Amino acid sequence: MFNLDSLLRDNIRKLVPYSSARDEFKGEAQVFLDANENSLGSPLTRWYNRYPDPHQWKVKEAISRIKGVPPQHIFLGNGSDECIDLLYRAFCVPGKDNVIINPPTYGMYEVSANINDVEVRRATLLDDFQLDLVHLENLVDSNTKIIWICSPNNPTANSMNRQDIEVVLNNFSGLVVIDEAYINFSRHKSFIQELSDYPNLVVLQTMSKAWGLAGLRMGMAFASEAIIDVYNKVKPPYNISQVNQELVLKALEEVGQVNDMIRQLVAMREQLSKDLVALPLVRAVFPSDANFLLVKMENARGVYERLLEDGIVVRDRSKVELCEGCLRITVGTEKENGELLNALAKIG
Repeated sequence: MFNLDSLLRDNIRKLVPYSSARDEFKGEAQVFLDANENSLGSPLTRWYNRYPDPHQWKVKEAISRIKGVPPQHIFLGNGSDECIDLLYRAFCVPGKDNVIINPPTYGMYEVSANINDVEVRRATLLDDFQLDLVHLENLVDSNTKIIWICSPNNPTANSMNRQDIEVVLNNFSGLVVIDEAYINFSRHKSFIQELSDYPNLVVLQTMSKAWGLAGLRMGMAFASEAIIDVYNKVKPPYNISQVNQELVLKALEEVGQVNDMIRQLVAMREQLSKDLVALPLVRAVFPSDANFLLVKMENARGVYERLLEDGIVVRDRSKVELCEGCLRITVGTEKENGELLNALAKIG
C-alpha cells in the first residue's frame, strides 16, 4: 500500500522550508521593498533586478493547457536532473535506502544516487531491451524507495511495454519514476494522464528535446499534489530564472511549429535509419521512438574515432552492457545527416 508520508525522510518531514519574500506576499503592488533587490535596475534592463516567481505559475498554467494536467500537479526544475536529484534528497536516506535502475539507461539516475550516497540496484534489461520484471521484483526490499524507468529509453531508443510498467506501478509501494524525455517522438501514450490512478507515479518530461530548448535547462515533473508539495518544500527558492521563464512562455505559444518539427525529425529519423542500414559497416539499426538511433557497427570504436577526424561527433556506447559495438547517433539536420552518411561511406 502506497503511503507517501512513510517514504519521506524524517528530516524532510520535519523540515520548515525557506520562505522567500515572494512566497509571503500575495496580490498586486506597485512598490516592492521586501526582497533586498537593487531598486535602481541592472546593467541589462530595469526588469531583471527583481526576483522571479518562485513557483513559475504563468509557465505552469501554459504547460497545463497543453498537457491537460492541473498546474498544482507540475514541478519545474533546472533541467530534469534537478527533478531527479530532489527525489533522492527528499525520499532516500543516505547509506540506508536503495533505488532500482534498468540498465542500459540514462546515467544521471546512478550519478545522482552516488552523490547522495544511495545504493543502486540493477535490473538489467532483457535482450529485446524490455524490463526484466522477475529480476526487478527480486531486487525490491523494504528500503527500496524509487524505481527508475526511462521510456523511450536512452540509449536504446525503444519504449517499454506499457503493461510491464503498469505491473510495476500496481505492485511497488515506493515511487515509480517514468522518464519521458523523448515521448514526443513516440507513438506511445504518455503516462501523465494516469496520475490520478497511481499516487506513486512521477512522470518526467523536458523542454530540451522536442521543444529544442536544451540551452535553457527546463525539466518538468508531473505527480500528485502531495508529491509536488514535497518538491516545492526542498527546492531552492528561485530555481528557474526570470529570463528562462519568459523564453519558455514564448516557446509554449508555438505548439504548431513544435509539432511540425517533431514530424520532420521523425521523418528524417526513418530516412536516416534506411540509409544507415544500406552501409556495409552497419550491422543493425535498432527501432527508435526517440530523436536518435542506436546503431550496431563493425569496429564501432574505430568508426567513432574516424568520424571525429572529420569533425563529426556521435556517442560511443560500444562498452555499455547490451549495447556492445554500438554508436548512438542523434538525428541532425538534412545537411548534417548527409555529411555523416558520406563520412561513413568512406570508412566502409
